[in-house]
Amino acid sequence: MKRLPSPSPSWAYFLDVDGTLIELADTPDAIHVDHLLLTLVDDLHQKVGGALALISGRSLTNLDHRLKMPGLPIAGQHGLERRDNFGNIHRHSISPISSELFVERLAPLMARYPGLHIEHKGATLAIHYRLVPHLGGCLHRLLKGMVLQMKGLQLQPGKRVLEIKPSGYDKGSAIEEYMMQPPFIGRRPVFIGDDLTDEHGFAVVNRLDGYSIKVGVGRTCAHYRLNGIESVRSWLAKLQLCHEPENKENS
Repeated sequence: MKRLPSPSPSWAYFLDVDGTLIELADTPDAIHVDHLLLTLVDDLHQKVGGALALISGRSLTNLDHRLKMPGLPIAGQHGLERRDNFGNIHRHSISPISSELFVERLAPLMARYPGLHIEHKGATLAIHYRLVPHLGGCLHRLLKGMVLQMKGLQLQPGKRVLEIKPSGYDKGSAIEEYMMQPPFIGRRPVFIGDDLTDEHGFAVVNRLDGYSIKVGVGRTCAHYRLNGIESVRSWLAKLQLCHEPENKENS
């Protein structure tokens, strides 16, 4: 893949969370968020004039609880909800998912395999099978068949997770919305992600002549690659030095 270019003050940064900034865990609640990461993200956000946002499949409420950074722009649930750089919350008007129907159909599997985990996010429903990976094919066929019979829904595969969500919204649409608002407008987008859910974001960033960066191995439409989470953090730390205020030397 191509070598990452030298950073520019005109860049805008979009960062996935799980698998990009923090290690994946067996369940969504088992992740570990360290203080060094929070400091790194907060410092970079300030140094780029606010042109940094997190783009996640988690809900905004969950991310605020985990990160405790209420001033940070964050898009949650694959762009269905979004906080801008001024603290305004934007939520798309969607029809609620009939989660009870999915839970009912999954009940026999849940009883047989305690490692299967259902996460109610609000506007989306995620089925995690990291502890029972052999169920992936069965779950995909079952959920895909159900989603095809329901108007306005789509099935989004991820790393050992399948998510039912409203059609028409994804991480790419979230990035596009940010790019139409200050301080992102007029900048070149940079998006870092690791999962199938991030491919929508990569595609949009490529179309906008930005820099799409895939974390880890696997097929991707991203144009650049970083080896893993530690590589991401190291790269972000180096970016801080490139985005020091121009008047620092004169202060």
